Amino acid sequence: MDAFTPVIAVHATCALFVIVLGPLQILRRRRDRAHRVLGTAWATAMVLTCTTSFLITPDGFSWLHALAIWTLVCLVIAIVAIRRGVVPTHRGFMVGSYLGTAIAFAFATLAPGRAIPQLLREDPVIALVTLAGVIVLVAVGSALVIRRSGPRAEAALAG
Repeated sequence: MDAFTPVIAVHATCALFVIVLGPLQILRRRRDRAHRVLGTAWATAMVLTCTTSFLITPDGFSWLHALAIWTLVCLVIAIVAIRRGVVPTHRGFMVGSYLGTAIAFAFATLAPGRAIPQLLREDPVIALVTLAGVIVLVAVGSALVIRRSGPRAEAALAG
């Protein structure tokens, strides 16, 4: 597939990571070490997703690039908010960032001229293996982080 460059591969893989890990971060208990570790991984993947989008400009800049800029601004606001202890602002901007990414992902997946539908038509095995790999990475990585950050780990750090 000619259109699927390494930049698009990094962009798509990071976006998948963000999409898969997001619900875990939003729905599970907050204020623990696992949430911070997984949140750092999520935010890093989000920054990579947004920054690589600027290297993907087949038709010039679009509303997706504006969304990437807005998402980066939201991430900065959310990180500053949580460092200042303003949890509602942090939560709102992180959930908003996730929803914006989900909308962009839906558009990238459903729009016929985009790389994902093209990959699904031309080489569905690569698409499915990548999806499965990201899901396994998130599941195993999250389980390890949560397990190592559990009550025993917290007690060991305190004691």
